Amino acid sequence: MALIQVNYLSKALFREVPVNVILPVDRFDADTNRYLNGKDCKYKTLYLLHGLLGNYTDWISQTRIQKWAEEKNLAVVMPSGDNAFYFNSRTPWNDYGTFIGEELVEVTRRMFPLSDKREDTFIAGLSMGGFGALRNGIVYSKNFSHVAGLSSAVHIFEDTSEEANIGLFDNIEDASKTNKNPWVAVEEMISEKRPIPKFYMACGTQDDLMPANISFRNFLQEKGIEVTWDEDDYGHDWDFWDSQIKKVLDWLPLE
Repeated sequence: MALIQVNYLSKALFREVPVNVILPVDRFDADTNRYLNGKDCKYKTLYLLHGLLGNYTDWISQTRIQKWAEEKNLAVVMPSGDNAFYFNSRTPWNDYGTFIGEELVEVTRRMFPLSDKREDTFIAGLSMGGFGALRNGIVYSKNFSHVAGLSSAVHIFEDTSEEANIGLFDNIEDASKTNKNPWVAVEEMISEKRPIPKFYMACGTQDDLMPANISFRNFLQEKGIEVTWDEDDYGHDWDFWDSQIKKVLDWLPLE
């Protein structure tokens, strides 16, 4: 399994950005002494987002994603989202939504032998990254067929008081009425008759974010959207996310 670090100049962020890429080009059969994937192979791809205070190295250092991606013959792209919640900011050159939902998909397809088919393209994340995966998987549903949110921080618009402003908004109440808010993004996706992804959501039963995740799951189901749900006796921690990312890969259409 090849693990590649890329630094490229992002138009959306107007600076060089780091990205880790797992690419199974070197899957090897020792018995026959040959590579398993042909030179024309186009890989199904998971865009995998980290949480608050993390970076593009988190998933590699904290989970077994590299091992499991190789077993599934899956490419995995892991960018840095800083602490920006993966949507376009009020400040210039911080268009993280555009970066995740459009640019990163386009650029990595130009760099690597990735499938350009929507049905082969997926997005997932944990905590802040779970929010980013859900929100961008909805807003850019033309690009992503499957979306997974683990312990997702979908609570950030629940308190729209001035004290709740986390620095990403001029006004959090106004922002909550835009498609930065996944609830609003779902309504727009449906009204605009855009393709609707399939969803996987999971949260630990000891996690304070459990009520917010249940609420968003129920909202999706009320809209007639397919959601696979899982929970287990964990908190907001890497033990849970390590176990869950394996379940996400098992859920994805990788046969």
